[in-house]
Amino acid sequence: MSLPVVGPLSLPLGVLSGFVFGWILHRARLADTTVIVNQFRLRDFTLMKAMLTAILVGGIGVLFLHRHGLAAYHIKPANLLGVAIGGVLFGIGMAVLGYCPGSGLAAIGAGSIHALVGTAGMIAGAIAYALSFDWLRTHILSVGALGPLRLPDITGIPDLVWFAILALALPALFAAAARGEDAG
Repeated sequence: MSLPVVGPLSLPLGVLSGFVFGWILHRARLADTTVIVNQFRLRDFTLMKAMLTAILVGGIGVLFLHRHGLAAYHIKPANLLGVAIGGVLFGIGMAVLGYCPGSGLAAIGAGSIHALVGTAGMIAGAIAYALSFDWLRTHILSVGALGPLRLPDITGIPDLVWFAILALALPALFAAAARGEDAG
């Protein structure tokens, strides 16, 4: 049995989820520009720890939902040049603004004017991407286009083994990050 995710209940659930997500971002200090900028300066690894933990927990959750027929995978195509350019632009924007889209919205909820201005820039970038998509699809997204791929499909290593590897690696990564914070 699955919970309804469409219909009249979906909008209030979405709003509630957004508030909970924003609250969690604030409690974890991930809506604080200092924490995000210091991640790029290799002085505070709170963001990295949160992201790696979210990848592990979320990945296992999605795998569980998929295996029980409660969710379906929608694998995006691996377009290497597009992902590389997008990652660089995203990283620059995040380092300059001090927010990613989620933490920017959480900061707006807390009254941050510079997050509001930055979010306007994110929206402008999304509009520019949409307006130039046909050109990008031909000249950028076609370079290194590998189709929809997942690590288990490429390597033959099952999903649960990948999650076990990540779970075993996290303590070592967190310890290394703590040493980096102490040295910084």
